[in-house]
Amino acid sequence: MKSAYELAMERLNRDSPIKKLSDAQKTKLAELDSIYAAKIAEREIALTNDIRAAEIKGDIEAAEQARRILAAERAKLQAELETQKDRIRAQD
Repeated sequence: MKSAYELAMERLNRDSPIKKLSDAQKTKLAELDSIYAAKIAEREIALTNDIRAAEIKGDIEAAEQARRILAAERAKLQAELETQKDRIRAQD
């Protein structure tokens, strides 16, 4: 007798089968990960310096603003990365 989990997995695979990625797609996905990791690191370095400078000056408001900007930019770059990955995965 199959468990509920096994039945659910069979139903999921039947409704939307898992698509295999080609080697070229895997390479492109890895390249995107690398590119976006570098972009995120670049923004983190720049904004971390702004945060530290604001904290040294005692400007808590500016430090918080820089933290919010960093969080927003990180989220934006992650969303862009996922969009690019979805496009690559959709290719045949």
